[in-house]
Amino acid sequence: MALNMTRLFGNLTRSKLPSSIGIFSRPLSTANYQYILTEKKGAKQNVALITLNRPKALNALCDALASELNNALETYDKDESVGAIVITGSEKAFAAGADIKEMLKQTYSSNIKYSLLEHWTNITKIKKPIIAAVNGYALGGGCELAMMCDIIYAGDKAKFGQPEIALGTIPGAGGSQRIARSCGKSKAMEMVLSGNQYTAQEAEKMGLISKVFPSDKLVEEAIKLGEKIASHSPLIVQLCKEAVNVAFETSLQEGLRFEKKTFYATFATEDRKEGMTAFVEKRAPNFKNN
Repeated sequence: MALNMTRLFGNLTRSKLPSSIGIFSRPLSTANYQYILTEKKGAKQNVALITLNRPKALNALCDALASELNNALETYDKDESVGAIVITGSEKAFAAGADIKEMLKQTYSSNIKYSLLEHWTNITKIKKPIIAAVNGYALGGGCELAMMCDIIYAGDKAKFGQPEIALGTIPGAGGSQRIARSCGKSKAMEMVLSGNQYTAQEAEKMGLISKVFPSDKLVEEAIKLGEKIASHSPLIVQLCKEAVNVAFETSLQEGLRFEKKTFYATFATEDRKEGMTAFVEKRAPNFKNN
């Protein structure tokens, strides 16, 4: 499927943006967000919903938006009332990519000096589960952002891709690496070398995402999943997330060793005792995060 780069990226260079040295480079000291919306959802208000909100630029990841996103994620990670986090965009775009205008004049030496994209991986350091609810375009940095989340749900009209090759560069925030691990070498090569877009249905088939929903039901379904996750022990959820990440990032034998040690460690927690006791007593557990 051919890319319409003018339509997808041309408008990103027309908005007035703050100058910066690169994505995630600017610390944020206020919660008065300009480029994201935040709220708590669910019957128990225990799912944080973060909505990327640069509609005119198809939610392109400018420095300010990325800094605000990191700030919100860190805030919710420390909020004990939140058990899971959902990140979404608009029906047109989850995020159409990194902001090309901010990158245009950067050089190899400036990238080294100012560590372009270095803070991007802060998203993967969040301890609570993060669900990406992707509608519309998730291209380039937008696709990479979705892959840095723990679970990806997509609307039936979503489009995924790594079009950096058409801009004379390559993915820089994990695109080539995470696709290869999720979908295998052949599909990763096809995606990053062609720059093609892939439908939600194709993305599900290749293992890039978990499920596809009607676009108007997507966020609702992501929040339901967040509520389910939040009903479990936050402590055990954190340990389980870490175990899966170790499987993704290391060898099988290293992962098996980590899993066994972590499994043993759960027997030192009150929530493991409560969970098993509740099962034997045929009642709902009352987890205390201990």
